[in-house]
Amino acid sequence: MPALDAPVFVAGHRGLVGSALRRRLEAAGHTNILTATRSELDLRHQSAVDEWFEHHRPEFVYLVAGTVGGIEANRTRPAEFLYDNMMIHGTVVHAAHRVGVRRLLYLGSSCIYPRHAPQPIPESALLTGPLEPTNESYALAKIAGIKLCESYRAQYGADFISAMPTNLYGPGDNFDLTASHVIPALMRKFHDAKIRGEVEVPIWGTGSAMREFLHVDDLADACVFLMEHYDEPGHINVGTGEDLPIRRLAEQIRDIVHPDAELVFDTSKPDGMPRKLLDVSKLERLGWKASVDLATGLRSTYDWFLEHASDARGV
Repeated sequence: MPALDAPVFVAGHRGLVGSALRRRLEAAGHTNILTATRSELDLRHQSAVDEWFEHHRPEFVYLVAGTVGGIEANRTRPAEFLYDNMMIHGTVVHAAHRVGVRRLLYLGSSCIYPRHAPQPIPESALLTGPLEPTNESYALAKIAGIKLCESYRAQYGADFISAMPTNLYGPGDNFDLTASHVIPALMRKFHDAKIRGEVEVPIWGTGSAMREFLHVDDLADACVFLMEHYDEPGHINVGTGEDLPIRRLAEQIRDIVHPDAELVFDTSKPDGMPRKLLDVSKLERLGWKASVDLATGLRSTYDWFLEHASDARGV
């Protein structure tokens, strides 16, 4: 267990996950949380990352930085998603090994699994079939990150672990429609329609795709738990173990944001994977389970958006 005064580096502290993780660490009493903005440290440059690690000597690292986005962002920027994420993972993992970091937690994504993986998806489903085409580049980068941590563990004995969260949402999310994931995108669409006095709100796909959603504060708590209790070469899933159709999700968000709205499904747009529900039995056996229910999480996320509406369009 990291001492409260041990230097802990949160790589990506301004992002959705990083900001929640920083809040969680501060609440636990950690007094030596290391951070670096993109202008201070470009995580894609090995020499810069090596120099930063040599100077700051972190003992624990949460590697939660990366280039992220929804279906449209993945579709239009595949090279950026692949390059940025592979470079970020490579530089930080290598630098952590060079300076002797005691433990590193690498955060991936549930998109690593095959499009037609068994449901719920066990960790063993990795690399057993073709990926979902709409986020293949991002998934490949995340898979490479998992294997990188496993390889440094196998070759050098590095205590590097990997966790794969399901779809995330919560305060600090990106509400820019060109890059956001489904929950902030839907909230933004319903919110804008309400402001403009519009009734019909377009929803991508058929609404039949099944998805699982995890509040980012739950993920932050899980990351801290895993840093203290997990030490295995294989990755571990993090989720709620429950899912719902996108149609039902849209209806719940509609009821919170714009109750008078009508859902119009644009079936020319992709659904993505038919279903993506993680098997979280491995994590639950360790003693951790999600605590924020979806209804509560959606309401608090929209409240956050209303409080930050002036800058929530491209966080």
